Amino acid sequence: MRHIRSRPDFPPSTPAAPPLRLLVADDNPVVRAGLTALLTGRADTTVVAQAADGREAYEAALEHRPDVILLDVRMPGVDGISALPHLVRLAPVMMLTYSHETETVREALRLGAGGYLVHGEFTTEQLVRAVRDVREGRPHVTPGAAKALLTELQSGAPAHTGQQLSSPATGTTVETLSQSQSSVGESSRSRFRLSAREAEIMDLIASGMTNHQIAAACFISEKTVKNHINRIFAKLHSTTRSQATAKWLGVA
Repeated sequence: MRHIRSRPDFPPSTPAAPPLRLLVADDNPVVRAGLTALLTGRADTTVVAQAADGREAYEAALEHRPDVILLDVRMPGVDGISALPHLVRLAPVMMLTYSHETETVREALRLGAGGYLVHGEFTTEQLVRAVRDVREGRPHVTPGAAKALLTELQSGAPAHTGQQLSSPATGTTVETLSQSQSSVGESSRSRFRLSAREAEIMDLIASGMTNHQIAAACFISEKTVKNHINRIFAKLHSTTRSQATAKWLGVA
């Protein structure tokens, strides 16, 4: 009697792709911890190293060889823009920052950043999709960064990007940012229903300023600053500056 080899009912499953290995470079420990918590333990991403400035980021990238580097702009010592030309030689770089000034966005893209995401303008899933796309060479920007460049184009100044950019919030392609952009919509300010003044003060809190420094910057008294902060904390359901910052930056 001829032996008949049994065949499985279904083809063997394809092994899952290993998670993308990420390096997080940000001088704010709350942001680093929040991003690491969000991106580690997932099936598709994991954080293999952290850095507090551009020099640490370069040394960590040399040691760990990440798939993508998430890089802040403003850091003490060697900042993100200064480190960027060196880091892009080691891995694709996604700017992940709170800075959305036009010149900063333009310079980052000119120096080789694969994308530019502004805290508070993306969900975790949008961040993961953007990181994956940047790894594959498909640039991404969030609406705030795109709007900064669009404003520059409309003013007649050259943008010098030369790239097609995608917005992770919409998944649409922006042809050298000549197409109109949708409003941020899910920005931190609208999400938490902060007034313009409260949003300004929360920006300063996130940047690490003290109440005294905020009062000087806004030309108001420290008592007024404290009153604003009390209202901000209530709207963000936070009791400390660290909690409020984490929620404001979208890493809580």
